[in-house]
Amino acid sequence: MSQLLQQTEETVAYIRSKTGYKPEIAIVLGSGLGQLGEQLQHVDAINYKELPHWKSSTAPGHNGRLLFGLLDGKEVVCMQGRLHYYEGYSMEEITYPVRVMARLGVKNLLLSNAAGGINLDFAPGDLMLITDHINFMGKNPLMGPNEDAFGVRFCDMSYAYQPSLRKIALEAAQELGQNLQQGVYVATTGPSYETPAEIKMFRSWGASAVGMSTVPETIAANHCGINVLGISCITNMAAGILDQPLTEEEVLLTGEKSGAAFQALVTRIVRKL
Repeated sequence: MSQLLQQTEETVAYIRSKTGYKPEIAIVLGSGLGQLGEQLQHVDAINYKELPHWKSSTAPGHNGRLLFGLLDGKEVVCMQGRLHYYEGYSMEEITYPVRVMARLGVKNLLLSNAAGGINLDFAPGDLMLITDHINFMGKNPLMGPNEDAFGVRFCDMSYAYQPSLRKIALEAAQELGQNLQQGVYVATTGPSYETPAEIKMFRSWGASAVGMSTVPETIAANHCGINVLGISCITNMAAGILDQPLTEEEVLLTGEKSGAAFQALVTRIVRKL
């Protein structure tokens, strides 16, 4: 047994000692979107610092708790805050939670994030369904020895964001009367925001939004055979689109303002799964 697999099993054993929930649905909450965790009922909460081999979240707006509970009557596990490459963690460390979820029996993973809008038709506060991604982080979490217990050496990414889940999300948005945008997400390492020149380049590549997360988790989840659904909250327009600097405060504030629409959409999606 590899060290990674052994550590994963130790984390799973600890979690199972703390909760009787066996969720097949997992949700990762991005910057400013942590309020959804407060909607769960009958919650078992575990701080990241308690979990063996699990790193702590240091990013603003990320509470750093693993929540097990009921959302619209269904068992879910919710990461109230994620780990980022820019925090100094390795790709293996930031995707470790995904591998734990796989060993817990999770089948569907909903990844959310705060993103900068590249598509000029977008506006702050929009929600975007991720149809595909561009990995501009310069790293892949599957590099190094392959762990066959998680997946195959060469992982297919043709349907990185599961079409059947995207269909459910669009149906849920329509039922709620929400205008759910769609587009390609490009991931950079951060923590600095992108330059206007980089944004122009990304737009020419077909990217609609940019952020600093989600892609490594998506790759790891696909490797583990977990279906992925990605939703970006467009918290600001990307560099160079508006004649103003980008700030962390704007990102968190817009994420919080979009919280009600995001919560309603995710809850409806979970109901339909």
